Parts: sequence; C-alpha cells; structure tokens
Amino acid sequence: MKFTLKTIALSAALAVSSLSAVADETIKIGSVLSVTGPAAFLGDPELKTLQLYVEELNKKGGVLGRQLELIHYDDGTDANKANSFTKRLIEDDKVDILIGGTTTGATMSMVPLVTKAEIPFISLAGAVVVIEPVKKWVFKTPHTDRMAAEKVFEDMKKRGITKVALLSETSGFGQSGKKETEAVAAQYGVTLVANETYGPKDTDSSPQLTKIKNTAGVEAVFVFGLGQGPAIVTKNYRQLGITLPLYQSHGVASDEFLKLAGPAADGVRLPSPAQLIPEQLPANDPQKSMVTSYDNAYKTKYKSEASTFGGYAYDALLLSVDAMKRAGSTDKSKVRDAIESTKGFVATSGTFNMTANDHMGLNLTSFRMLEVKNGKWTLSK
Repeated sequence: MKFTLKTIALSAALAVSSLSAVADETIKIGSVLSVTGPAAFLGDPELKTLQLYVEELNKKGGVLGRQLELIHYDDGTDANKANSFTKRLIEDDKVDILIGGTTTGATMSMVPLVTKAEIPFISLAGAVVVIEPVKKWVFKTPHTDRMAAEKVFEDMKKRGITKVALLSETSGFGQSGKKETEAVAAQYGVTLVANETYGPKDTDSSPQLTKIKNTAGVEAVFVFGLGQGPAIVTKNYRQLGITLPLYQSHGVASDEFLKLAGPAADGVRLPSPAQLIPEQLPANDPQKSMVTSYDNAYKTKYKSEASTFGGYAYDALLLSVDAMKRAGSTDKSKVRDAIESTKGFVATSGTFNMTANDHMGLNLTSFRMLEVKNGKWTLSK
C-alpha cells in the first residue's frame, strides 16, 4: 500500500475519532438492590451511596477518562425480580460490571446469569454461600455469616458462656447463618441447647422466645436475621422479661435497627464493621480516615446516618474502580483478574486481600464487637 500525506492524515483523523468515541462512552455500572420491601433499610443506603460516589467520581473526571453511568433496578426484596433485572442489565443495558444483590436470595438468583455472561459481579450479601465454593466471576464485600458466628462465639467464650439458644430467620441469610453457626459452635466450646426459627414477615416471635425462656440451661441467645425481624425479636425479648445476654448478627448493623427496636436494643451485642463507630476508632487505626470520610459525606448529602450496608456498596464501587484503573481497561476478564488480585485495599469493611481461593478477602480482625448503650453503638469491652 502506498502511503501519502493524505492517507496518513486520514488514518490519524480516524484514530483520533476512534479514541474520542471511546472517551464519550460511559462505563456502565449495573445495580440490583432491595430499595423497597423487607430489606429496604439495607438496600436504600446502598443505592444512595452508589449515587453519591458515582456523582463524585464523575466530578473528578470519571475513570480512565470516561464518565460512570449507574443503571439501577429495585428488586423489592424479591429474588425472582433480581434475576429478571440482572438479565436486563446484561442483555439490554450491556453493563461493564455488576454491584448488588442486597440479600443472599437475590444474589444467588443473579449468580448463574453473571457466570454465563462472564461479567464481574460484587455482591453486597452476607452468606458464605456467595463465595464458597469459589465462583470465578463473583466477589463480595460484607463479612460472611460464618465470620459473624465465630466473632460472637469468640466474645461468648471470653464471658464464660457455653450454652446458647439460636433463633434464626427462615430467609436465605438467616438459614445460611443457622447452618454456619451450627457448624462452628463446637470449635468454641458452645452447645446449642435450643434452636428455633422465625419468618422474615412474622410480626411476633413470642412463641419461639417463650420456648427458649423455658429451656433449661440457656445462658445467652443469638439471633440471626436481617431487616425488621431482629428488631421485633428484640422487643419481644424485653416484653417477655428475658434477662439473658442477647446477641445479634451483622445483619442489623445500622442505626435503623436502633430506631426500630428502641430502648429494647440496649445491651444487645453484635459483630460489625468499623463504620458504625468512626469517632471511637483510635487515630492510628488504618480505617479511621476511610470510615470518617464516608460517614461525613453521607451525612452531608442525605442528612441521615451512614450505615454498614451503605459501606458495603461504597467498598464494592471503590474495588471496581481500583480494578479498572489497575487493568487500564473495562475489559471484563481483565477487571475480574484485577479484583481477584486486590491486596492491602483499606475500605470501610476492613482491609481486602483477595486471592483465587478467597473472593472476599477479609478476616475476623476486620470485625469489631459492639454493644448498644443508651441507644448508641459502643465498642464492647
């Protein structure tokens, strides 16, 4: 082929045009969250957080010279809807990455679709089944239900508690939590002397709590659930005059639980990310700056308290952006590989160190044991 100044100029113009077209294309962040329904107090702050930080990142020039576009659907805490919306995000909206799955049920309904489409997916659900066994395209930011049980039993062991009653929700998260709690109890010298369940839409758990109250030898009660259910359980607990130590999982780590449970929440202990107590962290804590910054930004924007659930979404977005920058691309395989190779990434949930065998990358040290005192979260002693 004979090159002339004209053909060279044309080639250069086409190249510039091509680069300009790429720069004009948005990076599409797909999201399916439970903004309404029983899990709304998890999904609402998750969506608000994504909206807040997509806007902030775009003000700073976006990522890889391109603006971010958040495409979101509300599944109404319905796993079937989560599946349908995921299909739409993949096939119609053609997103580059997926963040969401507020609940375990929603997440697991999304997994087959993202696996088939080979698109990176960062879940905001708690159950260990999300990442075990390892699924090539699936990652998560919240601590697992197994870790929650281990942290609670670690605390019980320090307090000499060995006989425990478990009350778990029949949701995906609650039942996975039940299974994991049963699996690790013996490792901490704990015997489950009572094992009851309640439904996520139940308005009264007094019958189950009465059985627990009448069970001989119970030294503490551990509730595994999310949404409004655990708050109802907590109120019923106090109404029945049960004075045993009451533990909850990280499924209630939000100020919304304090509002729903009211004074009955006082004395409740639970494992939580650092996000609930930014002002109580020592100055040299590696997460201090991160959780304080997020806390301030969320309060300023929405005039309400930040939550650990919003923090999970924040971490997922930051992990996604960090992976894209390291990959230098939005190529799905390259971004997936970059997420999997994340090391020393300090976020609101802890410091992430992912591997091919661990698609969460957090350990027990990233959990803080909290206790409710006078209606406020405090670091337990």
